[in-house]
Amino acid sequence: MTISFSYDKKQVLQALRYHFITRSEIRILLIVVNVFAILSAVLAYMHIIQPASFMIFSFLWFSLIIIIWRVLPMTIYKKSDTFQDSFSMRFSEQEVVLGTSRGTQAWLWQDFSSFMESPYFFHLYFNSRSFFLVPKDAFSGIIEIQAARQLFRDKIKK
Repeated sequence: MTISFSYDKKQVLQALRYHFITRSEIRILLIVVNVFAILSAVLAYMHIIQPASFMIFSFLWFSLIIIIWRVLPMTIYKKSDTFQDSFSMRFSEQEVVLGTSRGTQAWLWQDFSSFMESPYFFHLYFNSRSFFLVPKDAFSGIIEIQAARQLFRDKIKK
């Protein structure tokens, strides 16, 4: 199976957000900050702490959401030339071959540690922080998307 694609900025930003939110350390950080913000609201309402403490935790929560939702994805997008290129990608039984105007790169299926599916992409992970985005809209239809999903399940062992 061979596909050709280029990236859509809005979809890439959404995929990067999805990646960050699924990271366990970011989820834990969000939970802790939310618990402290709620706790500070309750304690401020009960006049146990000053309202300034509630404002500090609210500011921390708001800053964290802005950083995860806007700053991190935009920074990654702007730093990477990858998202400006056009690609062809061939999936075979032995390997995945990625081609651009600058050359080709082949990976054996064993080189991938896992895969994840988001609304617009398949995320093919090399390790927990390095991955390649394969757009679903590069496939010609739902049947090819299902075939790719099954190929990833069969070839990429978690």
